Amino acid sequence: MIARYLREHTSPPVFVSSAVLALAFVLWGAVAPASLGSVADSVNSVVTGNLGWLYIFTASAFVVFVIVLMASRFGRVRLGPSDSTPEYKTVSWFAMLFTAGMGIGLVFYAVAEPLTHFTSPPTGEAGTAEAAENAMLYTFYHWGLHPWAIYIVLGLSLGYFSFRKGLPLRPAAALYPLIGNRINSWPGYLVDVVAVFGTLFGLATSLGIGAQQVGAGLETLFGLENSTPLQVVLILLITSVAAVSVLLGIDKGIRNLSLINLWLALALMLFVFFFGPTRDLLNSTAANVGVYVQQLPGLSFQTFPGDADAQSWQSGWTLFYWGWWISWSPFVGMFLARISYGRTIRQFVAGALFAPVGASMVWMTVFGDTALDLLRADPANPLAGAPDSPETSMFLLLQQLPVPEILTLLASVLSIVVVVLFFATSSDSGSLVIDILTNGGDPNPRWQQRLFWAVLEGVIAAVLLGAGAAAGADALSALQTASILAGLPLCIVLILMAVGLMKGLRSERFVVALPVEVSPAVALRSSTARSDGHSTGRAPDNGQAAIDPSGALYSETAVATMATSDEVAPDSDDGVLDNAEEVSLERQER
Repeated sequence: MIARYLREHTSPPVFVSSAVLALAFVLWGAVAPASLGSVADSVNSVVTGNLGWLYIFTASAFVVFVIVLMASRFGRVRLGPSDSTPEYKTVSWFAMLFTAGMGIGLVFYAVAEPLTHFTSPPTGEAGTAEAAENAMLYTFYHWGLHPWAIYIVLGLSLGYFSFRKGLPLRPAAALYPLIGNRINSWPGYLVDVVAVFGTLFGLATSLGIGAQQVGAGLETLFGLENSTPLQVVLILLITSVAAVSVLLGIDKGIRNLSLINLWLALALMLFVFFFGPTRDLLNSTAANVGVYVQQLPGLSFQTFPGDADAQSWQSGWTLFYWGWWISWSPFVGMFLARISYGRTIRQFVAGALFAPVGASMVWMTVFGDTALDLLRADPANPLAGAPDSPETSMFLLLQQLPVPEILTLLASVLSIVVVVLFFATSSDSGSLVIDILTNGGDPNPRWQQRLFWAVLEGVIAAVLLGAGAAAGADALSALQTASILAGLPLCIVLILMAVGLMKGLRSERFVVALPVEVSPAVALRSSTARSDGHSTGRAPDNGQAAIDPSGALYSETAVATMATSDEVAPDSDDGVLDNAEEVSLERQER
């Protein structure tokens, strides 16, 4: 009976392999957590020490890649048939991609990261005006264009090959131009299993961070000790909230939770904005964006050669983030693809790159610069301890605002609710993506399987917290290690997907007008044909050459297949021609 169910509703090689390996990991962490933590730390040291450059180069190259792709003629290609339309309204679409793509980390690091870079910068003197400026620069660097470029590469590849080429919604499908039908054998299954594990551990990192912050909030409000057992209980409780969302489905569950979460997060940000240094925050927003744009090219490829302290900082921050974003990419990328049917590549990239990045920059400025202003005004401010206890930093900031105590309490409760909702939307969306990965690419998986993966995500997060504590490391370090390690194999897969995407896009039939030499007599007849009522740029009825608006002349053969310049020509299936069907427009001599 079980075997029959697996055959009918899953991709057995991917589902069974992923489930068995994930459960084996859980068993290892439950039986020998110290061993798991020690092995993970050792492997992490090797990866960050020898392959950090790969993360740095890949993430920065993806930023350039997606921007060029958006601006190119490929930007007009639609993720679906040429006449398809978006499935979700723009506001709902943005809410879902933003809450899924950034989530818990925005609340956890919005205060802690700028303060940490301010008090312990990789270069330069701590506590200075320059350190404050660089603190926001590094924060923008980690939460700006790079993570979304990573997500877009995977999401765009999946959306293009699934909705436009008719392949299953699987990461392996994006490699079809490279490995062909082997996507349906072990090479393809291996890619999907790697994506499942990246998603599981990327989400586990987020869920663990969320549990730490909710625990810190409960400690602040009610005096409960923010211990590992409390965090494990919180993971299980909030996973139950995600399970309810799973049962409601994507339209009633994820979409509604995402919209509620977006509005509550906006309310929290506006609270700090209006009761914080409002005028300074407006100035800081413009200044931070300016510094980011100016310094980004050099910072993107910086590896601090010969500076051991700066390299240690980069391993703990930049490499962690890049590994985290890469491990999140199957989850966020596939979810973006799932909700972006009918949008053009240009709409997809612009919406998924600039809109959430702009929102993240405003968010980080409001919380980060408010905290920096308070600490610079009073170095003895309790916020000075935030870098050592990042999970408490948001609550420390709220306590320092000049508002009545009841408002501080309400804002603290609101921040906990926002984290819980980020937790639930991430878990629910993640379980949807993992189930799509393990059932052969079906975008509408059964709820029982989504529930299974949602529960397993929470269990893995709990195991990572326990393993970190047993190995003598703090829980956050264990979560960071998991992200960096999970991102390594996915980094290779993403590079291959970008290559496959470009190869697939080159099969699109873009009609390029080819100038030809035409005799004066032909030009005269063409001009006469136009005056007889033929529109510019179309082949005249007498079979002679046509003249485009710029005055260039094109052969009848070229005009006969011509769409608007830089436009995708339709075909009878999905608006795309396969490689074998590409049309060659040869220049004709007259």
